[in-house]
Amino acid sequence: MDLILCHTTADFDALGAAVGLTRLLPGSKIVLSGGSHPPVRDFLALHRDEYPLIERRSVNPEKIRSLTVVDTQQRDRLGKAAEWLDLPHIGEIIIYDHHLGQESNIPATESYISSVGATTTLIVEQLQQQEISLTPAEATVMALGIHVDTGSLTYDQSTPRDALALAWLMQQGASLSVISTYRDPGLSVQLQQLLTESLENLEYFSLHGYTVAWVTLKTDGFVPGLSSLASELVELTEIDALLLANEYDLDEGDSRLTVIGRSQIPKTNLNVLFQLLGGGGHSQAASLNLRGVDSEAILKQLLDGVKAQIPHPLTARDLMSSPVRTILPETTIAEAQRILLRYGHSGLSVVDAQGQLVGIISRRDLDVALHHGFSHAPVKGYMTTNLKTIAPDTTLPQIEALMVTYDIGRLPVLENEQLVGLVTRTDVLRELHQERDEDEEGQKFKIQNDANAALTKFKIPLSTELQNRLAPQLWQLLTTASQEAEKRGWHLYLVGGAVRDLLLADATSGTLMIKDIDLVVDGFHKSADVGAGVELAKALQQLYPAARLEIHGAFQTAALLWHKDPELDSLWVDIATARTEFYPYPAANPEVEASSIRQDLYRRDFSINALALRLTTPRAGELLDFFGGLIDLQAKQIRVLHPNSFIEDPTRIYRGVRFAVRFGFQIEPQTEEFIRYAINSGVYDRTTQENSKTPALQTRLKTELKHILEAPYWKSALQLLDNLGALQCIHPTLNLDAELLRQLRLLERCLRQFDAEQTLIHWEMRLEALIAHLTSQYRAKVAKNLQLQEDTIKRLQNLASAQTEVMEFLPKCQSPSQVVQLLRQYDLPMLILIALQSPRSLRHQIWEYLTVLANVQPLLNGNDLKKLGYKPGPQYRQILDDVVAATLDGVIKDRTEAEEFLAQHYPK
Repeated sequence: MDLILCHTTADFDALGAAVGLTRLLPGSKIVLSGGSHPPVRDFLALHRDEYPLIERRSVNPEKIRSLTVVDTQQRDRLGKAAEWLDLPHIGEIIIYDHHLGQESNIPATESYISSVGATTTLIVEQLQQQEISLTPAEATVMALGIHVDTGSLTYDQSTPRDALALAWLMQQGASLSVISTYRDPGLSVQLQQLLTESLENLEYFSLHGYTVAWVTLKTDGFVPGLSSLASELVELTEIDALLLANEYDLDEGDSRLTVIGRSQIPKTNLNVLFQLLGGGGHSQAASLNLRGVDSEAILKQLLDGVKAQIPHPLTARDLMSSPVRTILPETTIAEAQRILLRYGHSGLSVVDAQGQLVGIISRRDLDVALHHGFSHAPVKGYMTTNLKTIAPDTTLPQIEALMVTYDIGRLPVLENEQLVGLVTRTDVLRELHQERDEDEEGQKFKIQNDANAALTKFKIPLSTELQNRLAPQLWQLLTTASQEAEKRGWHLYLVGGAVRDLLLADATSGTLMIKDIDLVVDGFHKSADVGAGVELAKALQQLYPAARLEIHGAFQTAALLWHKDPELDSLWVDIATARTEFYPYPAANPEVEASSIRQDLYRRDFSINALALRLTTPRAGELLDFFGGLIDLQAKQIRVLHPNSFIEDPTRIYRGVRFAVRFGFQIEPQTEEFIRYAINSGVYDRTTQENSKTPALQTRLKTELKHILEAPYWKSALQLLDNLGALQCIHPTLNLDAELLRQLRLLERCLRQFDAEQTLIHWEMRLEALIAHLTSQYRAKVAKNLQLQEDTIKRLQNLASAQTEVMEFLPKCQSPSQVVQLLRQYDLPMLILIALQSPRSLRHQIWEYLTVLANVQPLLNGNDLKKLGYKPGPQYRQILDDVVAATLDGVIKDRTEAEEFLAQHYPK
């Protein structure tokens, strides 16, 4: 006998999942372990005969072959049926559940647990995979399970998988009228009486703008349907969180306490609180059952836990962009439009000569003025002057209400009558719709994968997990930096690659000692100038005197560098003031200006690098993800932030390829289109012709080539660059054809054979081989453009003539000594480059020279010549060269023959 066990007081999700499993496990029977919710009980009063339910007391335990448990992982929720879990002859115990983060005490042989809104969804997905159809009665009860547990897809734990499952159940014939009847059946007479009692006795407290209520109901016995009563209370009173306790006596003189929790407060997690007392559920809905406890003490513990979880409300200071781009009332319409285009804003604040806000002009206002030919008119004639403003401590709900009530897209933030920031509708929407929940240690961030995959959670909790993932000395450095920033009233963020690598790191793989760290200081209105990052770097250098301080004023950055430090090893920490940037022309260095952390992240290359982790209080540990970087990490894709990104900076193409190959990611299709468009547009050729300096095609391109060519994945990266046509950034004619691939493979053999000690710089040799593949007239020009070393430029410049000479004279050499005489005038890099482009016969001769002939030493040295009576002088070199030549040609084989050779050719 195969049994499917529903937990005590079964709800529609447990029943729906069990019914679906009977189709996956033909012949299995459903056992309600102990009672059911009132709506389930009423539903079964009419529909029981349509499902294979049996009574627990009718089961012969000896005949049980397998047990499948739905919608729970705790044996105490199975009532007396839990005894069957310990039967020695049970072959399989399988769990299906959707409550993550719980420690199961059921000895399961298999578990199917995933973060979906309802356990029934998991069953639906398996039915779809096996192409099993349902009867309308089966589809209806399963649809009820999903509707009730997800609030008809309105609860936060609802997922696209639940919606897809519901759609399929509708296709299977689920009855909408039956679902409507039982999804919200109303309260029983007893629950209506308790509702009145609850409303009269509710107690409240308010914290950070949220209201929490609680009430204890004392009854003669167990009351079914308390969860429905809790939901009704929340709806009627419009409270943000509720703890509903029910205390009643048991027959044996003991008492029992049931607590139902509901919360609509962001970032609170009732599941964590209730688990501490043996209960559980979801972040927004949880419950527990206890016996013989002090109900007041339990309720107080839960209330204290809710208080501790309520987040500090977001204020305008947290949301605003600062500093604000402003113009004077006399600024022309055309100039205002130019400023909007430069900075990508949708509006500008207008201030008078004293810095007082007098108006706002939007892009729409400017477009209208330009349309009517008023490009030279001042903006004061078109700006909006009837302004709504807010203070830095205005809360997010208040901001949202103002925007909705007055249909305002941007709200200036004033402090002491001075404009200190701007909150836009986009800022508010981004905050409201950012998907996040929390686990017991801190923050978790949810990314939904495809419908058949499990939910993945990246988590960077605000203390322990971050601390555990980083090397202790690095954690201490970041802590010290954040404290120094807080002293000055600034926010400090860990940004870019370090955050990305922390998220990608396996928590079980040990601590990370990241060698390259980027920190951004956001001074808000307190210090939004260029000096914040530099000042913080100087303060840290006083605390870490072993670090060398470098300041780059043009880019508002400073760097602290450690070299082989006993604790921090070779660490590079860049500290910058939050800034925005503008490219005056493609491939130029950007012009930078102080800005906010949002603008700083917006200027970056790819979404996975536009992540920031806040290090300063009060919201230390908060992850900023404005551009879907977490989703792209989950999808393993490289996505650019702006369509013109590659036109402005072609090195981003090389960075994108480097990240894709390094992490095993794919370049997102739209991003690939942007890359190909930028390359095929000819913009790089035009900008090179029109501008004397194009750093993104010169020094910065060389830096990216270095990163790629010194990495172990350099071959794959070159192949991807070639596939994208991006090698044209080096030179329009460069492509990775079969001949160049052959040369690169041969180059690796040469470097392994002739430079095992790596006296040569291997990435530079690979780059020289790429450039050498060009027509000789372009080689030196490309090398100079990339600002390579002088000897490299000279080598590439002389390569053609050297190769011509070798190809002409090497075949004519009649003896080994002639080969040596010809080839020893070239250094190893030049010989390697010549060999790469030579026929097999010449390569063989060069190979023999490098492996054998070049290593032949003279049988005599200068001391020997002196002992033999030869007077020291310039002739020594000629004598020794002739001895080596004779040795190479086999004329002499030992010292005696060498001395005889001297006596014959150089008599004293």
